[in-house]
Amino acid sequence: MTSPQPSPCCASRRTVLRGAALAGAAGLGVTACGGREGGEASATPTAPVELGAAGEVPVGGARLYREERVLVTRPKKDEYRAFSAVCTHAGCVVSKIEDGVAVCHCHGSKFDANTGKVLHGPASVPLPEVPVRVSGDRLVAGPKN
Repeated sequence: MTSPQPSPCCASRRTVLRGAALAGAAGLGVTACGGREGGEASATPTAPVELGAAGEVPVGGARLYREERVLVTRPKKDEYRAFSAVCTHAGCVVSKIEDGVAVCHCHGSKFDANTGKVLHGPASVPLPEVPVRVSGDRLVAGPKN
């Protein structure tokens, strides 16, 4: 005699628990690269953030500060501009700056590192500008306190 097979209409406890675990994991993945609702960090610094030595940004170039979520350009010797490094499409942090272009690896958006303007979608909104200043020989991004 063979053991009875479960009815096709009902899922086993194990199947239900696996489904719940997968749904939770999928939710975490969406949150990691998703929109900016709830308690997620701001796209721009809300307090002053020290980035490092001002000389680390080359004249005519740019530098990405991934942890601080800021990119800084230096068009002239004594001029700095900064932008949020958070992609305006889905909230991922820009992955690199290549030949003056900030590239988001999540969906392929590209931005002009000197202006924040969108060069290639799916993003349609430019990167927001962030106040930046030199204090001593250090770069500081964000509002003054």
